[in-house]
Amino acid sequence: QVQLVESGGGSVQPGGSLRLSCATSGRTVRTTSMGWFRQAPGKEREFVAARRSNGATYYEDSLKGRFTVSRDDGKNTLHLQMNSLRPEDTAVYYCAVAAGSPISSSLRYARTYEYWGQGTQVTVSS
Repeated sequence: QVQLVESGGGSVQPGGSLRLSCATSGRTVRTTSMGWFRQAPGKEREFVAARRSNGATYYEDSLKGRFTVSRDDGKNTLHLQMNSLRPEDTAVYYCAVAAGSPISSSLRYARTYEYWGQGTQVTVSS
């Protein structure tokens, strides 16, 4: 059974940083394509970043340079480092495991993923 548990969310002032973690069981992070999404109140879930099983990483264009995906093989955990946070980054952040071996162009779509975590709240406010 695949389980994903996000942590690391919280409240931070604009310009601050947070590192989210996605502890994974039932799949090996090193060889699995995974993604991060977020959903703000009243908005649809949107793509944030993804790491393909071959190690390639992908980001929403508007987030490049501020967000970084990495993994910890020893802990079988995926991370999302978020820097220079802005109020518009406020959302619930979800990690997800992709079904099979998706092509890179499909990683930005929620339908590509078959398992989801429960989400962690990130609030950016002064």
